[in-house]
Amino acid sequence: MARIDWRIQGIDISTCNCAWGCPCQFMSLPTQGHCQAAVAIQISRGHFGDTPLDGLAFGGLFKWPGPIHEGNGEVQPIVDRRAGGAQREALLKIMSGEETEAGATIFNVFAATYARVRPPLFAAIEVACDPDARDARVVVPGVLELQVEPIRNPVTGEPVRVRIDMPAGFEFDQAEAASSRVRTLEAPFPLAWESRHAHLAHIDMSGAGVAHPRAA
Repeated sequence: MARIDWRIQGIDISTCNCAWGCPCQFMSLPTQGHCQAAVAIQISRGHFGDTPLDGLAFGGLFKWPGPIHEGNGEVQPIVDRRAGGAQREALLKIMSGEETEAGATIFNVFAATYARVRPPLFAAIEVACDPDARDARVVVPGVLELQVEPIRNPVTGEPVRVRIDMPAGFEFDQAEAASSRVRTLEAPFPLAWESRHAHLAHIDMSGAGVAHPRAA
């Protein structure tokens, strides 16, 4: 059966409880032995079949008791409350890894690691992001407060720019590494950290995977 054609272009704001750089990006074990994350994606242009997704946001809260690949994860999907019925269904299918080639996107890969997927939360998602400046803010009122800023030299205090290049990655092609501060409020499980990993990336993703223009 043919897959539904979909594509999203926009900005990925990902944070986790690991040290800057995130060992996952280098096929290593998590800094503290377990994984927690808060993620938001702001779509600039997108579609799922005939359903437009322009301007919508989505994301989630995540936790795993050990390394992600060992499974037993839990996720709270969050979908922009402005999305209509067909748009909500489309975003949830993308997030669950449906209509995607096996292993082609982070959504498809991570879906195999969840032991519990909570009912989606439809809420306002406030996103402000400048990847080049390593600056971002995400607020889901009453649920999540997330702030991203540049990594700073501990001696001089000057911002440090570090990029992660993944020409065959399943989440992004290139991302700016940064530092995150995260706090959940009325959420199904608590997340809280400061000065931990973040990455900001312009993404272009479809059911066939991430666009990697420099690898062409």
